[in-house]
Amino acid sequence: MGSPAELSVDVLIVGAGPTGLFGAYYAGFRGLSMAVVDSLPEAGGQVTAMYPEKMIFDVAGFPAVRGRDLVKGLLEQAGQWNPTYLLGRKAETLETVGDGLELTLDGGDVVRAKAVLITAGIGEFTPRPLPAGDGWLGRGLVHFIPALDAYAGQDVVVVGGGDSAFDWVLALHPIARSVTLVHRRAKFRAAESIVRQARETGIRIITDAEVTALRGDDGTGEGRLAEVELDIKGSGREVLPAQTVVAALGFTASLGPIEDWGLQIHQRAIAVDSTMATARERVYAAGDVAAYPGKVKLIATGFGEAATAINNIAVSIDPAAHLFPGHSSNAE
Repeated sequence: MGSPAELSVDVLIVGAGPTGLFGAYYAGFRGLSMAVVDSLPEAGGQVTAMYPEKMIFDVAGFPAVRGRDLVKGLLEQAGQWNPTYLLGRKAETLETVGDGLELTLDGGDVVRAKAVLITAGIGEFTPRPLPAGDGWLGRGLVHFIPALDAYAGQDVVVVGGGDSAFDWVLALHPIARSVTLVHRRAKFRAAESIVRQARETGIRIITDAEVTALRGDDGTGEGRLAEVELDIKGSGREVLPAQTVVAALGFTASLGPIEDWGLQIHQRAIAVDSTMATARERVYAAGDVAAYPGKVKLIATGFGEAATAINNIAVSIDPAAHLFPGHSSNAE
């Protein structure tokens, strides 16, 4: 973790997800100094915050790689160039000063850069709340699961009907004492294949049900979570033991202050050209936040876009530099 005091770098990367981390590596490969800022307290973006235990199947070279392992590898890869990480810090304003840029962080600290690469993914995301869970966050109610082992021997209730909800029940099934999925509708948003897998595994799935109350181990709203009350259509009330409730109800997202940076933005995506340049000079974007015709949102796509952006940034900083520096396998 670095201090922004008097910080000046060649490239400032806004967003510490996989695309941003690979961008940091590639900036170092091009001989550029870099800093990475993210409002989340840990690097890895959505992967770390939302599905660190989930297996990812579309990263080239890995038949399957766990989310946290992918982030660890990216950090090690970038680490050889000693990036400055400004985590848990929110990017506020971006001003052009001379031939460079100044980014002001929450708290008033300023980072100076010759170019900015925005790799903010979907932006700042806020989990949708469980109506009956008010006051229980941190006392048994969670939105994400950073480490599966913490739930060994527990009764876990997962609320939701999307892919994330089913990912969690399948991941927790071999570890927890019991896992139950509760969904308020009879139909699911999740892929049919993952729903079928959960049913075949024997996981209990309760549909047309609402969570009406959470109760503590003293029978009230105090203490640690002990049980969950459901209202099931056609069946009435049922109480389940639960030391953890995972509210996998989706999230709302916003680009926040980035929307005021003078960029062309539509539906939380920033328009870029073939060099990954935005409408603002020396400001580039890559990964899910970048938009162009034919865009496919994959982690693998973001890696290529980050390399394209950094190579073009290198030339914008030093017109004598080569756009293509050679393959990294040639570096010594």
